Amino acid sequence: MKKLVVINLGSTSTKIAYFEDDRCVHAESLPHPAAEIQAFASNWDQYDYRKAAILDFMDRHGIRLEELDAFVSRGGHTQPIHSGVYRITEKMLEQSRSMKYGNHVSDLGVRLAYDLAPDKQTVFIVDSPCTDEYQPLARYSGLAELPRVSRFHVLNQKACARQYCADHGVEYADMNLVVVHMGGGTSVAAHRKGLLVDGNNGLDGDGPFSTDRTGELPVGALIDLCYSGKYTHAEMRRKIKGQGGMMSYVQDTDVKTIEEKALAGDEEYKNALDAMIYQTAQEIGKKAVVLKGQVDAILMTGGIAHSQYITGQIKDYVSFIAPVYVYPGEREMEALGTQSYYALIGKAEVFEV
Repeated sequence: MKKLVVINLGSTSTKIAYFEDDRCVHAESLPHPAAEIQAFASNWDQYDYRKAAILDFMDRHGIRLEELDAFVSRGGHTQPIHSGVYRITEKMLEQSRSMKYGNHVSDLGVRLAYDLAPDKQTVFIVDSPCTDEYQPLARYSGLAELPRVSRFHVLNQKACARQYCADHGVEYADMNLVVVHMGGGTSVAAHRKGLLVDGNNGLDGDGPFSTDRTGELPVGALIDLCYSGKYTHAEMRRKIKGQGGMMSYVQDTDVKTIEEKALAGDEEYKNALDAMIYQTAQEIGKKAVVLKGQVDAILMTGGIAHSQYITGQIKDYVSFIAPVYVYPGEREMEALGTQSYYALIGKAEVFEV
């Protein structure tokens, strides 16, 4: 029996799970109060704080470090890589720590996994957020200095696609899928025969607006606003991610509350919610074009996919393209544990940066 610990560091939580083979035995999401997180100057300063939370989880469940066969983390930021299972190496740690390719508390998770792992050969990440399987045409933005980059919810995108394929007895490598992850950010990606050939940068500005991100904006007006003298660079970045989307229109990011008010007759909330749905459906159509209309299925996932109103409205827009299936929530922890287990038993290849 293989024993694995999986960690997934988020901005205000630490998700931890213990697997025996591909079965999740214990799982918790440990919340971190904003006041405690804000006391740290940077993500890296949270090292001891996050480590203590992980070790406490292990202690409470009788999990011994020396008995583990693998330690697994959600991926951090590195050079662009292919999807799959990657061994955490000194080179990966150096790239992650440099912040050259991005910066998120998940980078700290990579460091913690490596430091805690009893065997440095079996410490992994899976389906990194820096996964890049774009086809060449997807990289063109319209300005040579600004190529489009692959940055979106790769881990949950791939996990959702694999779940659909398992449910229907088909191979991921044979399918053409459009997968929609709807959470704090929305990413819509075209999966062609097992590769993510195109997708919007849901983290930093492409695609539909979401709860607190603007998505694509009118370019000329955005430039004018940047140079208006009203806002600093940091304030504009905050507008794009944090103060955009539903936050900008109704000063709220809780989708359940927004939906309740919208369906109770609040016109401002209803219009903003329907606009978010409208833009998401448009993005699905764009990715169907990438696949030249040969779409086997459209999959909706992420926390917002729990909303029957939102998924139902999107279905009304896009069901003419292909059958639509809803997989609410996230399967990130399951994907991290299962794919790493496959790596341990030789069923999945292990790569290195």
